[in-house]
Amino acid sequence: MVYIACRIKLTSLRWWCYFVKARNIIRTIYLIGMVKMILFRKFRVLILMVFLVACTMHIMIDLLPKLEKRAAGTNSGTGGCSCSHNPSEEPRNWAKQQARSGPEAGWPNKHTLRILQDFSNEPSSNLTSHSLEKVTGTDKADAVKRVKQVPGNSDSQKPLIKDPGAGKKANVPGFSRLAALYDHPLYKIDLPSLSDDDTLFSVNTDIRLYPKAAGNAEWHNEANAEEEEYSPTGGATAESYPNWLRFHVGINRYELYGRHNPVIEALLKDLVSQSITSVAMKSGGTQLKLIMTFHNYGQALFKPMKQTREQETPPDFFYFSDFERHNAEIAAFHLDRILDFRRVPPVAGRLVNMTREIRDVTRDKKLWRTFFISPANNICFYGECSYYCSTEHALCGKPDQIEGSLAAFLPDLTLAKRKTWRNPWRRSYHKRKKAEWEVDPDYCDEVKQTPPYDQGTRLLDVMDMTIFDFLMGNMDRHHYETFEKFGNDTFIIHLDNGRGFGKHSHDELSILVPLSQCCRVKRSTYLRLQLLAKEEYKLSGLMEESLLRDHLSPVLIRPHLEALDRRLRVVLKVLSDCVEKEGFVSVVEDDLEQGHHTRGLPHNHQAGARGR
Repeated sequence: MVYIACRIKLTSLRWWCYFVKARNIIRTIYLIGMVKMILFRKFRVLILMVFLVACTMHIMIDLLPKLEKRAAGTNSGTGGCSCSHNPSEEPRNWAKQQARSGPEAGWPNKHTLRILQDFSNEPSSNLTSHSLEKVTGTDKADAVKRVKQVPGNSDSQKPLIKDPGAGKKANVPGFSRLAALYDHPLYKIDLPSLSDDDTLFSVNTDIRLYPKAAGNAEWHNEANAEEEEYSPTGGATAESYPNWLRFHVGINRYELYGRHNPVIEALLKDLVSQSITSVAMKSGGTQLKLIMTFHNYGQALFKPMKQTREQETPPDFFYFSDFERHNAEIAAFHLDRILDFRRVPPVAGRLVNMTREIRDVTRDKKLWRTFFISPANNICFYGECSYYCSTEHALCGKPDQIEGSLAAFLPDLTLAKRKTWRNPWRRSYHKRKKAEWEVDPDYCDEVKQTPPYDQGTRLLDVMDMTIFDFLMGNMDRHHYETFEKFGNDTFIIHLDNGRGFGKHSHDELSILVPLSQCCRVKRSTYLRLQLLAKEEYKLSGLMEESLLRDHLSPVLIRPHLEALDRRLRVVLKVLSDCVEKEGFVSVVEDDLEQGHHTRGLPHNHQAGARGR
């Protein structure tokens, strides 16, 4: 009995021990859970505190340099200008400013501007501009003098800017080939009367839809002493619009701008003189291009100088990897106007201050961060793009001035839609493959049966574009555009001509394949080409005189001008062979057959051409 009682007691004690252990384990697990929960909550609070501290520090870092700049400007009376007004000290002072204030120092204030886009519609802008035009006369003279006296080789000693007036007097004494050309009957041909369907905009209705137009009463036209007012109700006349808007208003079914339209000359001056308020990189594209917004809300595409005028495209370069030249854009506009196509938007050359007119006014941080000072103490930047955007291909000033072309934007796509067409004679853009037209001699027959080339003037317009590209040596015509409002019965816009004028010593005959395959040309084009081959209207002389008007004259060197005459003879030889093979009536399409179009023209070859 005693034994049984002892066993029962031991069993009860054992179970009690098990219970105590289980309770202790449960308590331990609970305590661990509570500690984890407390630690996790504290950690979340800690993360929140760190985040708030980081935000506060970021705001302080962003605002402190601006407050310091404003305080310094108030004390010194300079109005808070972060840039040096002594051009010779600008690069050195900028380096000190970076070391003192960090990468965000002097960042401009942001405000929204009207977006007029041709190639992109994304840049913002800012209020201030410190362009070269606003520098005092003494400082500006010193800056130009400094650019001309940069030490180095003969190329670096070559002046970047010349007086156009002096060049004209030296090269064209007492006679203007250009004036004689524009006085010729071929350059006085009247357009058909225009209806509302033939104009891109109705002045009193469509223009009111321009961004910023309705909400801004002043255009800030710096060319005039008095500010002109715009009435959003359509009460203002077209003459009160800024020149970029007057250019847009003048676009119609038949031409991008009028033959003798004074607005174009005024717009070219604006591209050179208007202060720049905003700069942003153009999205897409293989090489760096900048979108510049002006004080009067106009916009232009800036292509900086990448090569000197004497450099040719290296012989081992493919056409699709060639540099885009700023002087080619300028020369293309003048050539297009001399040929009387008027399908290239106005382009002007400009000498840009990289510090005041690009770095200080850009809101594009990706662009801003690529600025640096070269070992030669020059300001450089490279931006972001597919090709040639690295420190090895940086764009450097002398020391902070850089040449470039400024092409006026076409109307906003939201107001004037454009259709993009693939060029039938587009190249393969491949190192080994060839396009169909390069291996099929009858390729044009297929094109003639394909809309929109089977009717209207589209095929003839492509022939005009072919001649235009061959004279420039431009192999990079993969697409073209037209205004959607006018359907297929309108002209082709000649955009993006930067890969022209690359080789003056070589004539790329493959560019003329469309002309030799189709053997079609407008009579007006044919007569003008014959006129430009005459000694008194020599194409090279006309181009030289026209380019003297540009701010960056001389734009083309003599070998490129002589190549124009040589290539013109090649074009006429191809057309002559076509006429001999197929007959004049089959080759030359008479676009001058209406009586009011042919006023003052010679009466040879008056027979109308039959369509094909």
